[in-house]
Order: sequence, then C-alpha cells, then structure tokens
Amino acid sequence: MHPQSSDWSGLRLRVPASTSNLGPGFDFLGLALSLWLEVRVLERVSGGGIEFVELAGTAADWPRGGENLLARAFERGAPATGLRLSVTSEIPIARGLGSSGAAVAAGLLLAERAAGVPAGEDQLLEWGLELEGHPDNSSAALLGGCTLAVPIGAGKLRVVRAELSPTLGFALAWSDETLPTREARAVLPAQVPFTDAIENPRRLALLLEGLRRGDPELLALGIEDRLHVQHRLPLIRGGREALEAARAAGAWAATISGSGSALIALGPRARMQPVAQAMSRVLRGGSARVVEAVHGAPRFDHSRA
Repeated sequence: MHPQSSDWSGLRLRVPASTSNLGPGFDFLGLALSLWLEVRVLERVSGGGIEFVELAGTAADWPRGGENLLARAFERGAPATGLRLSVTSEIPIARGLGSSGAAVAAGLLLAERAAGVPAGEDQLLEWGLELEGHPDNSSAALLGGCTLAVPIGAGKLRVVRAELSPTLGFALAWSDETLPTREARAVLPAQVPFTDAIENPRRLALLLEGLRRGDPELLALGIEDRLHVQHRLPLIRGGREALEAARAAGAWAATISGSGSALIALGPRARMQPVAQAMSRVLRGGSARVVEAVHGAPRFDHSRA
C-alpha cells in the first residue's frame, strides 16, 4: 500500500557521508560522518521514476539521466512509483567521502517507504552492494556508525557493527583535485607480498580495539596499511605532507579517506579543529571540516525548514 500524497509532501530524509577503506579496512570498513545529503519530497506523481526539480550544493554536479545513482536505487526498489524531489548535498564528489553511497542509500530508503512494506535491512544492504559494487560506503550510510561489510557470495552480505569511543574526534580535508575511484583502483597492484597480506589483518585488530577504547597508541599502530595507501598517496598532491601535519597538530591517526583525494584524521575531540586546519594549509586551496561520527540509520521527518 502506497502512502497518500499528503504523507509525501514535505517529507525529508538526511543521509550521512562516509569514510571507507579506513587504514587496513580495504573495501569493507566504513564509518558514517556528519556531512549530509538532504532529500525533500515535493510530491508523489503518477508513473515511475524520479524527477529532480532542484539539485543544489555538490548535487548540482549530479547527472540527471540513467547514471544518477539515487534514481537507479529508487527504481530498483520501487519501479512503479514516481517522485518529484529537491536534493541538496554537502558531500564532495570523487573525494572518497561516500557521495555515491549516500545517494544509493537515499534512493533505497525512499523506495522502501514507497513500497509500503519494509524491504528489510539485509535486502537494502544487498541492493547497495549490487548498485555500488563495493559495500563499505552504502552500508555505513544505511546503518550509521562503524560497519564492517563482507560479501559472502551470490550477492549476499554480512555486516558487523564496530564500537566507537565517544572521546574520538574526526577531521577531514580535501583539495580542489578530484580522484575518481577507477583511477585510484588502477594504481593498485594485482599481487602483493605475503608479508603485506598478513600484516593488514594484524593492524586491523589494533585499529578496531583502538576505535573502541579511543586509545592513541592502538590507533596510531592500527591505521597503518600495506594494500592501498602507499600506492594511492602519490596521487594526492601534498597528501603525505598533510598527513604528517595532522599528526604534528595532535591527531593520533591519519590516512586517506576512501580512495582519496580526501584525508581523514582521528584524535581527541578538542584537537580536531587545529588538525583540520593543518591539513588544509598543506593541501592549498582545499576545504576542511571537523565532523562527528553519525550513529543510527537515517530517518524520515516532515520538517519544512
């Protein structure tokens, strides 16, 4: 049963950004962060598909046709329903901060509401994997918090939630230069040394415990990666120096966000503003934000503000 038109008008959904590939968590570790994609439903219309009345903020650069991930995700779950939307995003595109994962999550959550029957968490997560090709950003955007999303074959997915210490703060910085995921993947080697392959899970154990405790030493040791960071960092102009600046300014750990070009630093909440500024100064002309971890799944409301 579809909601009535009055239930749709003014409906708002906010979906968070996410960092992924965190340290040794390549292609499965995601963390929802407080940069937002906001969708406002103007009305439900006859026929299927999404009509974008307004695309603002970084969403102004979205495609409006068949490549639009929000529209594709919505049609995957509710092909017979049509909506007119206004969308605003503050999530930078092609910076490794989950802009595509947030769009997919928004489309799937709108589709679930349009269907009138819950698709269920597992189904939404699996559709997210199908649409994005990797599960870390869409899973974090759909569930909130810190997620470890592991494909288990035949399109299935298991997601484990990891605990985050409330003492942790997060700083982001990115330059004006984008780094599309396909380019960041192209520099990764087809094979890695055995010593690197066994080192990453060791570091992951330290990272997860560091995130749970807010432990500076465990985070500093656990953030180290052997599979992707060393290959991608040269693609980010000033990236290595910016990570060093973050640590010098008080960060306990710093690395690439997703596939880049954004960087993320973790540390005591009171130090995150100086850390963000330190990274931004090195990146020259870039942007910096202090953000919070976002806990809990996105919710609908009828705010018209």
